[in-house]
Amino acid sequence: MNFADRRVEHLAALPTTRPAASPADPPTELGDIRAVAPLVRMTFPDGHEGWLATGHSIVRTILADSRFSVRYDIGHYPLADAGAMPPAEPGDMQGVDAPEHTRYRKILAGRFTVRRMRQLEDRVTEITARQLEVMAAAGGPLDLVPHFAHPIPALVICELLGVPYADRDLFQRNMNALGGVDDSMQQRVTAFRTIVAYISELVTVKRRHPTDDVLSDLTISDLTDAELAGIGALLLGAGLDTTANMVALGTLTLLQHPAQLATVRDDPDAVDRAVEELMRYLTIAHTNLRTAVQDVEIAGTRIAAYESVALAMQAANRDPAKFADPDVLDIARDATGHIGFGHGRHQCLGQQLARMEMRIALPALLRRFPTLRLAAPVEEIPMRAGLDIYGVHSLPVDW
Repeated sequence: MNFADRRVEHLAALPTTRPAASPADPPTELGDIRAVAPLVRMTFPDGHEGWLATGHSIVRTILADSRFSVRYDIGHYPLADAGAMPPAEPGDMQGVDAPEHTRYRKILAGRFTVRRMRQLEDRVTEITARQLEVMAAAGGPLDLVPHFAHPIPALVICELLGVPYADRDLFQRNMNALGGVDDSMQQRVTAFRTIVAYISELVTVKRRHPTDDVLSDLTISDLTDAELAGIGALLLGAGLDTTANMVALGTLTLLQHPAQLATVRDDPDAVDRAVEELMRYLTIAHTNLRTAVQDVEIAGTRIAAYESVALAMQAANRDPAKFADPDVLDIARDATGHIGFGHGRHQCLGQQLARMEMRIALPALLRRFPTLRLAAPVEEIPMRAGLDIYGVHSLPVDW
């Protein structure tokens, strides 16, 4: 459907179909809608009559506005009919507003110190080097996701939570099952429950025998055991899924742009900007959600209390009103102002860690395997369509 030549007054559903030959690009319809109606009425899968925001300025404004809530139990999920959602579990700061969110974030922010990030940087470098040797020993062709993109953030999370070395193989096997394309949904649910149960037991251990890690630090706060387990699960989900998919999808994207791949591989000074541009260009956390808790006027439009707004983050990061030639990957671009990590009080707490992992992993991969190439046509690569975090299920490569 082409919206460019007519006024858009109402959408029957959120556009989700991406161009097969350009898997990094958002659905074409989102750009058409943004050009004529950056805030438009939309029917959600459960029948709720809410809104879709696609313009960068509007999305950023809503993300920063405390009159919009992140609560699951009053929101309406824009990607599928999730039914009536329960309130957030203890420790899930993504699903609560102030003052609960403020309390969680204040406690957590003090644990992501410069010293700990520097310690983790050394470990990320070591973990990356080890995984590259595992890849080399296995030989190509192979799937980059379980051999490289997934293990790095999984092992970094082990460091962050203080998972004992004796438990890390079991912990990583269960985390691999969360993202495995060959695993059933039931296997993934079982793996997640196993991990959460493990984290709950780990909280008890850390209270008795603290070590130098984030989870131990958190045990001296006023957080309950249930909250600590919830925060551990949140760090797991946010830290694993997003980083693994950024590394894999970032690799796929660079393989489609060989000149820029060479720059990332050969010029250390170019890597920081490249990471920011990939975050903008790919926007794997593609759709966010807010629900008004009172009547709000945004850009001259009245949003009534308890109406939900789907925030098309991917469309906002491709808005020509904010970025010149937004559909072009340009790793030399100043991508300041992108919302790949969100914006406002709920923006990603671990974004510096995620940046570090990408800054280390991507150039190291390209230097270790300078002839790296896709081992399947782009159209045949299984994409994570319809999931909250976009990316690839698998990425066959050779060298």
